Amino acid sequence: MTLWNGSFPFYPGTNACFPFDTTRAIIISIFLSVLATFIIILPGIRGRGRLFWFLRVVTGLFMGAVVLTIQFTRDWETGWVTANTSYKSFSRALVNANIGLHIGLAGVNITLVGNPVNQVNETINYNEHFSWTFDADYDLSYSEGLEKGLPSPILYVAEKFTTQSPCSVHRQYRLSSHYASLTLLMAFCTWLISILLFSMPILLYGGYMLLLTAMLMLFSLLFFTARNALKCPIQFGPASLKTDYGGSFWLTLATGLLCLLLGLGIIILNSVQPEKLKLVFNLDEGKGEEEEGRDMSYLPAEPSSSAQDMLMVPLGELCEVTATQL
Repeated sequence: MTLWNGSFPFYPGTNACFPFDTTRAIIISIFLSVLATFIIILPGIRGRGRLFWFLRVVTGLFMGAVVLTIQFTRDWETGWVTANTSYKSFSRALVNANIGLHIGLAGVNITLVGNPVNQVNETINYNEHFSWTFDADYDLSYSEGLEKGLPSPILYVAEKFTTQSPCSVHRQYRLSSHYASLTLLMAFCTWLISILLFSMPILLYGGYMLLLTAMLMLFSLLFFTARNALKCPIQFGPASLKTDYGGSFWLTLATGLLCLLLGLGIIILNSVQPEKLKLVFNLDEGKGEEEEGRDMSYLPAEPSSSAQDMLMVPLGELCEVTATQL
């Protein structure tokens, strides 16, 4: 049974693709604006300290942007499969489609893209998000998807993560994602503190806070992976949908290792060669000018021409004049 020119029941029209994630766009725009501001004032930095200053700015903004952005990404764990599968309930129509599963800290993203996109008189291009954040109900989102009549592959994959599913992975994924998200928020706070300490400048404690930022980021990865594997396989005929760690996971790992290396480097340089560390943070030039000013302040004023003439008088003549006066 079909309605309205071949559309299947419970589907008045084609569902649009998931909208662009504006949260990440806003975060990236803010950090790029800050970077552009620092680039504008870059010509005001004198000497060789300009390069070190620019590298510190770029590295610091990159680490902050990564720590804040990966909270909202949806590719911590991803998987794709191409299969011939049923399209909708109450229909025997089969479609060839690419089915994707994207797991983030906020929930599950399931995509369905036809191969080709236009099949069975419809445009098969779906991207549905099912959230498991503290203020969201995953089972309710799944029930709403049933009422809307989402395509069968999307509902089949989403059902694996419900609380009533025999796979029993909803609680594990939800808790691991929440702990990872909380740890990353703490890492963002420690990153801010490290930036403040470096600007004061208190280099040793800034290195400690950068080291703490790295440890928190690495702990977030441990929290995300501290769960059991999916008990129920996701099968589409002979094809199986398997997931692997995605771009956000590896980006978090790389950024955490970068913070670890920089923090250890600052701590070691501060104890072994503090002069080179001060050179990297442009502290030697300012200190040299300050010491030069102090030395000049203790020097006497330049003597006048009359005083110089008196100093140039021979000692014998000065003695004779003194004897005459007495």
